[in-house]
Amino acid sequence: QVQLVESGGGMVQAGGSLSLSCAASGRTSSRYLMGWFRQAPGKEREFVAAIRSDGITTYADSVKGRFTISRDNPKSMVYLQMNSLKPEDTAVYVCAVKTVSMIYIPTSITEYDYWGQGTQVTVSS
Repeated sequence: QVQLVESGGGMVQAGGSLSLSCAASGRTSSRYLMGWFRQAPGKEREFVAAIRSDGITTYADSVKGRFTISRDNPKSMVYLQMNSLKPEDTAVYVCAVKTVSMIYIPTSITEYDYWGQGTQVTVSS
């Protein structure tokens, strides 16, 4: 089992920045792929970004160039730096882990094995 706890959400004006953190505990491994998803009210959960154990990343087109995902393997942490935030970025941001090593980085929610509870990010216009 892997437990994930997110932190760092909050409210910010459009154009501002926020940094999210996700702490993994339990049966963690530096080989796991870690990712961020988000879910806005009334919408389906969508992929935001993910990072392989070797640091290779992929991003949703909607956040590319504005968000940066990173990880600290010894600390079992993954981060999401969000810049130039827009009102449409408002959502609950959820951390996820895929325990099987992959060459490609999956973006489907069905590919991930463990999920956190999420942290709210609200961007006002």
